[in-house]
Amino acid sequence: MTTRRPAAPMPESIRHGLRAKQHPARAVECPHCGAAAHRPCVVRSRNTVLAQPHPQRVSAWAQTTACCPECQVTPTAPCHDDGRARATVHNRRYQEAEETAA
Repeated sequence: MTTRRPAAPMPESIRHGLRAKQHPARAVECPHCGAAAHRPCVVRSRNTVLAQPHPQRVSAWAQTTACCPECQVTPTAPCHDDGRARATVHNRRYQEAEETAA
């Protein structure tokens, strides 16, 4: 019988590189289904794992990682239209977040 040694903890920088096949939005918790960071989104009523994250998760990821060039807000601040907060982020903020992740 072979005994295994406990695995050494992996640094987050290496772990993130190994998860490059996954959508970068999986780095944040999903506000829609409650999936933890680095876990896939699920449909709770059918207990089904989704291949792509919920749009709300992608929006939350873009909000936490990129500045919005359209409304000039910093990361973590929600986008706005003339002082009114938006439910989602601007399309240009998605582009900025994707460029940052690449």
